[in-house]
Amino acid sequence: MSDIESAGDLPVEHPKSAPEDRAENGPLDDSEANPVRPYVDLGGVKILPREGLHLRLEIEEESKRVVAIGLDYANSTLQVQPFAAPRSSGLWHEIREQISEQIARQGGTTTLRDGAFGPELLAQIPVAAGSGTAGGTRLARFVGVDGPRWFLRGVIAGEAAVNPDAAAAVEELFRSIVVVRGTTPMPPRDLIPLRMPAAPAGDAPTSV
Repeated sequence: MSDIESAGDLPVEHPKSAPEDRAENGPLDDSEANPVRPYVDLGGVKILPREGLHLRLEIEEESKRVVAIGLDYANSTLQVQPFAAPRSSGLWHEIREQISEQIARQGGTTTLRDGAFGPELLAQIPVAAGSGTAGGTRLARFVGVDGPRWFLRGVIAGEAAVNPDAAAAVEELFRSIVVVRGTTPMPPRDLIPLRMPAAPAGDAPTSV
């Protein structure tokens, strides 16, 4: 899913959902980040390289635009998407309901729980049967943080969905992301544009 679906004609304002220390420990706004750190610039987000981290750009086939950033780390995957958001209200409370409804339509289940970033969804998502194999389910965590004029969504799968040590590593990775909202006017829920890295990140162990 790229741009977040509109929930109707009349906007409903929800309080922001974010860790109390978000401005200090992330996910950070571009204005809060250390400008000398060697971030990989992907447009709407900046990623801090680290040993063992591999980066993938998820591209929409029809439009050829980058719609998500995939991060492989600690035997896990973290998919991130930054969205424009209202200045004074948040998106995560409403979007969680939409995700639950979407997964239920697919035949899956979701459980709301308190996580490292506040409320998160633990989802059992049906997997289509392959050649000669029966379909099963995969476990994924949906996390979200409301920032200043942006919302950052993450989908965590692999070891970090079940293993506390891997979960801590991927949560720290999510915390280290910087969101670049920019000054261009954008409707709330629009995907903040993502792009290929502007330049190689030196000897960073990140691959695209």
